[in-house]
Amino acid sequence: MTASPYDEYRSPLVTRYAGPEMRRLFSERHRIETWRRLWIGLAESQQELGLGISDQQLEAMRKAATIIDFDKAAAYEARFRHDVMAHVHAFGDVAPEARGVIHLGATSCFVTDNADAMILRDGLEHIERSVAEAVAALRGFAERTKAIPCLAYTHFQPAQPTTFGKRAALWIQDLLEDLKAVAHMQVNVPFLSSKGTTGTQASFLTLFDGDAEKCEQLDLLTAKRAGFLKPVAVSGQTYPRKADYTILAVLGGIGVSATRFANDVRLLSGLREVAEPFEKEQIGSSAMAYKQNPMRSERITALARHLMALVPEAASTASAQWLERTLDDSAARRIFLPQAFLAADAILRLVINVGRGLHVNEAVARSRLLRELPFMATEEILMTAVKGGGDRQVLHELIRQHSLAAKDKIVAGADRNDLIDRLRADEAFAAVHAELDTMLEPTRFVGLAERQTERFLAQEVDPALEPYLSGLGGDVDINV
Repeated sequence: MTASPYDEYRSPLVTRYAGPEMRRLFSERHRIETWRRLWIGLAESQQELGLGISDQQLEAMRKAATIIDFDKAAAYEARFRHDVMAHVHAFGDVAPEARGVIHLGATSCFVTDNADAMILRDGLEHIERSVAEAVAALRGFAERTKAIPCLAYTHFQPAQPTTFGKRAALWIQDLLEDLKAVAHMQVNVPFLSSKGTTGTQASFLTLFDGDAEKCEQLDLLTAKRAGFLKPVAVSGQTYPRKADYTILAVLGGIGVSATRFANDVRLLSGLREVAEPFEKEQIGSSAMAYKQNPMRSERITALARHLMALVPEAASTASAQWLERTLDDSAARRIFLPQAFLAADAILRLVINVGRGLHVNEAVARSRLLRELPFMATEEILMTAVKGGGDRQVLHELIRQHSLAAKDKIVAGADRNDLIDRLRADEAFAAVHAELDTMLEPTRFVGLAERQTERFLAQEVDPALEPYLSGLGGDVDINV
């Protein structure tokens, strides 16, 4: 019977959620090709420093760098029970002239840790661009809606009005912090380089006949060939596992920001004030055909929950490393490192998609605002009535009574707030009767929301996006 990919478990992060670039970065082929690039870089550096590695051996390695027989490597691993040595032999089979100098003086972590560092660095570069794209998407929404009034909420209870654009600025503010953190981490991924089995470089000291300076030069040259400015200063057999935790904490921060955004969209969707993208033939529910569930935002929160749960796993792994090396990190890192990047990628793709297509239902938002606005206007009504000759304490008590009566009617099912009608019918407020309608204009109550949004976009967002402008605006497909 022919094996089918549908006969075994496949991660939905790969099959449904993450994009092609992140899937490629964490693929087995890319990982092993990166190992081979490291072996070639090590040999080139060793030759440069005087070891007896020939040009023919280097050329053989370069020509065979992408010729990978995974079945043969699997057979070797079944024999040796060692994945690195399996690929050393598989590489030697396709570059036989170089067999004797592949992995010279190195320990397994030379390829595993250094390849991880290269993949994590490239993954962070991709995430950095995606965060910038998410900021740009929400910037567009903020610009479009900066002047559209809406009801603000504290404790999810009606509060003073704001604008949709101002609320979007809060989402963007969180993502700008993520952008800074990812950009910083991307250029600070630690590179192990050529430290040897316990970090002392003893094997390389032997190869260079006790020449410590050549060992140090090898460490630096190997790092530079891999695209790093310098290696870690000291190490055991691995680069510090705390770096994995730091990287995952940065990715987890994206999960925090995305969840805050997505939960707001979900709440406002329930109130029908906003709607995330909904395609022409999209089905919201298999039973309730009328439904337009905010499934993209719900997926963001689900994936972010998984991403944030990986952060303490990385912390626990980093804290449990013994002395110069223990192997209880290996299996966990094979799982949580790829999953964190795939999840972060999937989350950001959804944030971009929702941000670009987020729609305000202005009529609904205005109706909800006007339902609560009479209560919010009472302070101005009170002050104006007092200026017109009224007694502040008497008017305050009347407003209190009318407000409670209006609330009781709303709770009982009334479709509108009749507080203004009550005040208009009360002669105690005759001084403001002519101004009541004007006092209920929503834009009078949003304070500096529009101005704050404009200044935030111009002074904070645009400068942060400027380095990324040439790469923004590309298609971001998602599986729905």
